[in-house]
Amino acid sequence: MVLITVAIAWVVIGDLGDALNIGIFANLLKTGTYYVYERTWDHIAWGVS
Repeated sequence: MVLITVAIAWVVIGDLGDALNIGIFANLLKTGTYYVYERTWDHIAWGVS
């Protein structure tokens, strides 16, 4: 997925360095978001005692 993000950013922006930065940042952001999302759902009891 990182390679796809970098490839799309490279096509849109035209600069490989900036595309790599976007790909790395997007991957870190997605990983952090996923972690927070899963931790939040883990704290919901859903009626289970």
